[in-house]
Amino acid sequence: MKNNPAPTENPQELEYVGFWLRLGASLIDTVLVAGVIYPILYGLYGKEYFASEHLVAGVGDFIMSHVFPAIAIIIFWIYKSASPGKMAIHAKIVDAKTGGHPSTKQFIGRYLAYYVSTIPLCLGFLWIVWDPRKQGWHDKLAGTVVVRPKGGGKKKVAFENDE
Repeated sequence: MKNNPAPTENPQELEYVGFWLRLGASLIDTVLVAGVIYPILYGLYGKEYFASEHLVAGVGDFIMSHVFPAIAIIIFWIYKSASPGKMAIHAKIVDAKTGGHPSTKQFIGRYLAYYVSTIPLCLGFLWIVWDPRKQGWHDKLAGTVVVRPKGGGKKKVAFENDE
């Protein structure tokens, strides 16, 4: 897949996606992933799995709870520039400099950077509230922004190459 083509939309027709919409999109993704994974984990481990105090019940649990969601989300990002939740709010992830499609390396880095955003009391996600471009730490580390077609946004989108 060709990376970083020219933006498909005029930046003046886009707005940054803020914290609450992104949280809603994340909840949609969580429900979808859980709807696929929990029945499989129940089949593998039975009802005792949900009462367990262990962080990981076994290899199958680790694969289904961590590896599968990571691969699924990254594949969605690569082919759609969005997760299902972001698609539901008409948002997409774009390169912060060009407004084009991010590289696979950016998407993988963005996913791994979620851990950085999570560790200090989710401060990296809350950063979206205060950041002028609505970037979380994972966005900043990966060089991405989340945008959607303009519909009441307060901040005009400007890519670094436009400045």
